[in-house]
Amino acid sequence: MKNHKKILALIPARGGSKSIPRKNLITLLDKPLIAWSIHHALNSEYINRVIVSTDDEEIRDIAKEYGAEVPFMRPKAISQDLSTDLECFTHALNWLDAEDGYVPELIVHLRPTGPARLISKIDQAISLFADNMDYDSLRSVSLADQTPFKMWFKKNNKLIAAIQSDKDLSSTPRQNLEKVYWQNGYVDIVKPETILNLKSMTGKNVLPFIINNIKDIDYFHDIPIVEEQLRNIISGEHDNKQEEDYYSV
Repeated sequence: MKNHKKILALIPARGGSKSIPRKNLITLLDKPLIAWSIHHALNSEYINRVIVSTDDEEIRDIAKEYGAEVPFMRPKAISQDLSTDLECFTHALNWLDAEDGYVPELIVHLRPTGPARLISKIDQAISLFADNMDYDSLRSVSLADQTPFKMWFKKNNKLIAAIQSDKDLSSTPRQNLEKVYWQNGYVDIVKPETILNLKSMTGKNVLPFIINNIKDIDYFHDIPIVEEQLRNIISGEHDNKQEEDYYSV
């Protein structure tokens, strides 16, 4: 890996949540949910600064307790249900540049809602992206269970194919269709210039990082599944074969 001296982990954690109230602070194996992402960032071989962006004072205090910096409070205007990652990351970069004179070379995006991670995989993603700096970003993805080639929009009481083609893709055997991947939020990496100049979290050239069998915490029924994945990681019960099944690149 090339020697990038400024690699920032930015963990967005607003106070509001519809599906699980105060989701970023729920307890997962005796730790607040946000503490897991902070732990991953602090123990990375390459990340050398860990910042939590939040609008919530309790999250701020807990993030500091577990070792993250919270040098600013995120404005409420960009901490709403429909606020975007781009708004959050743009605000963080502008604040750090103006108030701290700090401009990272890479930003590692760690979402608190996906805590079942291997730190070695985070570092693998960082190393991969640092050695391929012609890309605008890296995004972790998984093979999709469903294919959009067999999906439809409903408009004016008619079905319109989600992906338009001269061929009848809806009747094509799945194995003959192009593989499709969905973004899973395990780890994403982006250059500051992609955010500030291209006004995008991905840019046009996105490097894939394929991770399988990922589970996010969106609803209460997701919690025991993610806790079991965390137990497997912590206990080291999975051997190399199992690790490949859970986290294959």
